Amino acid sequence: MFRGGIYIFTKKWFSYGMVASMVALAGCGEESAGSENGGQTIRVAHYFAEDHPHHTALTETFKPLVEENSDGEITVEIFPDSQLGAEEEFYESVQAGTVEMGVPGMIMQDAVEKLAVPEWPFLFDDYDHVQKVLNGEIGDELTEDLEEIHGVKDLAWSANGFRMISSNQPIESMEDLDGLRLRTPNITNYVELGEQLGATISPLPIDEIYTALEQGVIDAQENPIASVRASAWYEVQSEILESEHMFSPNLYVINLDFWNELSEKHQQIVEKAAAESAEDQFELMENSYEEDKEYLEGQGVNFTTPSEEFQEQMSEASEPMYEEFYAEFDWAEDIVQRIGEEAE
Repeated sequence: MFRGGIYIFTKKWFSYGMVASMVALAGCGEESAGSENGGQTIRVAHYFAEDHPHHTALTETFKPLVEENSDGEITVEIFPDSQLGAEEEFYESVQAGTVEMGVPGMIMQDAVEKLAVPEWPFLFDDYDHVQKVLNGEIGDELTEDLEEIHGVKDLAWSANGFRMISSNQPIESMEDLDGLRLRTPNITNYVELGEQLGATISPLPIDEIYTALEQGVIDAQENPIASVRASAWYEVQSEILESEHMFSPNLYVINLDFWNELSEKHQQIVEKAAAESAEDQFELMENSYEEDKEYLEGQGVNFTTPSEEFQEQMSEASEPMYEEFYAEFDWAEDIVQRIGEEAE
């Protein structure tokens, strides 16, 4: 199977900091930077639904580990489902320090170019391959510029999962993708891959997907099936193509200034809790696939496993993206080769 790069997102950042800060303050109150007992509060923002494995791991692993091991000196408050703004908004709030911590996807890849790598099409074989790469030297290399460029510290890699296409019509060939009105995130590698597959792309925030599907503005969207279940998109979708065209990671990130204000002991507690939470979340995502699939089938959703020929055609459609990367970035081909070697 072909492995390679993506097209880096080159749009300029929009300034959502003021909006996100207002949302954060309205939702959390003026004393949100500290707790009543004089301790510290870590607010964690993410865009997943409350029954998604990401939220489960944060509430059942990260929060109790931090609070118990800090003897209550740190309080953790978790805000799911874009409560503190959409992904761009809450990520800029973490950068600005108006929210202490967040779990974005690779939204920062336009400025930190190597963070686009994990979402290169058809790059990973399975979850073991993903974890071996991201939790090793390559994962450290991908995040090495994040602190300097964006003022946030990465704590742990977590998993959104292997992405698939849900639609209102069966997709069994490249012809079925031709002209399909497909929602993707507003990130260039997603947009370009969709276009290479023949679809007509509509970039939308994740919290607008349900309405867009319900109203027929789009025909399809692409996400891991855990999101299809957690966000109830199955109510307005009937088909899922198990394309596994891309793996989407997330990052636990924390504002660097806030991090530096923590004691060394508290830093160790937070970092260890993030690592354990992310590990639990990876396991939840991998193990939940069959359960999620069974649930969705019970809701009337049909699954299509692409034929070997169809899968190869989708992979081949991404080759021009890789060629662009190899021509533009002198590190691209080497890093792809090393990722491939980790699967052997």
